[in-house]
Parts: sequence; C-alpha cells; structure tokens
Amino acid sequence: MANKKALGRGLSALIPDVPQAPQEQTQAIQFLEVAKIAPNPFQPREKFNPESLAELQQSIAEKGLVQPVTVRRHNAGYQLIAGERRLRAVRELGIEQIPAYILDVETDEEMLELAIIENIHREDLNAIDIANGYKRLIDECRLTQEEVAVKVGKDRSTVTNFLRLLKLPRRIQESVQGGEISFGHARALVSLPNSEEQLALWKKIVDGNLSVRKTEELTREPEKVKTANPKSTSTPQNYYVQDLENRLRLRLATKVGIKPKSKGGSIEIEYYSSDELERIIALILGD
Repeated sequence: MANKKALGRGLSALIPDVPQAPQEQTQAIQFLEVAKIAPNPFQPREKFNPESLAELQQSIAEKGLVQPVTVRRHNAGYQLIAGERRLRAVRELGIEQIPAYILDVETDEEMLELAIIENIHREDLNAIDIANGYKRLIDECRLTQEEVAVKVGKDRSTVTNFLRLLKLPRRIQESVQGGEISFGHARALVSLPNSEEQLALWKKIVDGNLSVRKTEELTREPEKVKTANPKSTSTPQNYYVQDLENRLRLRLATKVGIKPKSKGGSIEIEYYSSDELERIIALILGD
C-alpha cells in the first residue's frame, strides 16, 4: 500500500498500552444510536463463542458497558472499527445508545489494519483467524511479512508460522477454529508432507486426545502415523471424561485434556502465547 499512514494515532482507543492519541485524531467519548452503527465489513474474526457473548450481555446488564466501542463516520451514520462483541451484546439487550470513540479513518485499508490489530491484541482469536488476518494484511493492504510483524508486535517467524497453518486441509483448520485441537497440534501437522497424512494424524489426535508432544513425536516418525492406536474411548468413564473435556474446550476455546489416574488425575490446558495464557487465566478466575 503506497504511502501507508502510521496507525499509531488512534490506537490508544483500541489498545490501552498505546500512548494517548492527538486531540485532532480522536474525540471525547460520545453516546451514539446503536441503530446508526453498521458492522465492520473487515472483521477478521469468523466465529463468536455464544457462551462468552451471553456472559458479556449479563455483565453489561448488571454493570453497564465499561469499554466504549470504536467507530468511524460512514455515510449518514457510523461504521464499527472495534468492539463487535460489545455491539452485539448491547443490541441483544435492546439498549438504544452506546458509548463510542470516533476515529478519523479515511480508507478501507486503514479499517482493515485497525480491525486486525485490535482483534489480535484484545480478542481470543483462534490461530486460523489470526493467520487469515495476517494474510489479509498481506493480500489486501500489500504489506510484507516483515511489515505485518512490525504492525502486530510479533517476530517475523511467528507470523510465518501462523501463515503456514493456512496450507492445512480445511477440515483441520475448522478443528482449530472449533477448539478441538490447539495451535501446537496444527503447527506439528504442517510438517507432514501431504494432506492425507495430515488428516490421518489429525483424526488420531481428536480420537485419542493426543498431546502436542505426542503429536510432534509422531510427525518425526511418519511410519507410526498409520499404526499408532489412540486410547479407547468406549467405557462410560471415558465418555464422561470426553464430555468434560468438550465442555472445557468450548469454555476456554483451546485444547483441554483430562487424564484420570487410579486416584485423582490431572487437567492439561494448552496455550500458544503469553496473551493466550492471560486470557485463559482471566476466564478461569472470572476476571
């Protein structure tokens, strides 16, 4: 994108750690009519957790909306830049006005960049949605991988690793989006030479609840992919454990493994970044 504008201005409304934006770029919080705010057409997030959205609605109903949404002027109304979950929750509650920052964002390319950066820093995006966001920055905003890394505050190798996930079969990508397998599992599957082997091992991961470490071991020994036998899930106890794992997986939006022992057991919760760890801890502690 030629003559790309710096997006640091205005980002303080999206990411609290960014210094305060100049006065001409942002305005004081205003209360806008919800009906006049159109959704963000560049929203990089493909799925929203209904349970999480319901919890947000309850919080807003009890305490009000703490964090304003961010919009730009568009046609006769406004267009959302950041805060789609908040906007959806307010609409469901029938609230007619919402606090908002209004940013001076002139181009669709700036909109896309802001939407992706905001989501990566503030939302619990899964690895595939993040990868798709990076790809859109490259394809639609004509950024290099190095420029994307600078924009989102990551190493270039991190951006590259996420982009490689988009080479996986669509069924595996959907499995990551649904929380069936983690970023670590998907990253290991990418190392296999073809989609047939990737799908075969993916099925063993899901059926056998394989850990990331076990998955990595199998990818280093491809001949075991066809012979590895996942643990049986036919007993009532195992069905109960699977049900608990599925509920935790949906709640935390990441891979969860419950490993019973003769007395007690352990719960394994996977994460792929420090931000992801903080998000999971906040969900567990109810912050």
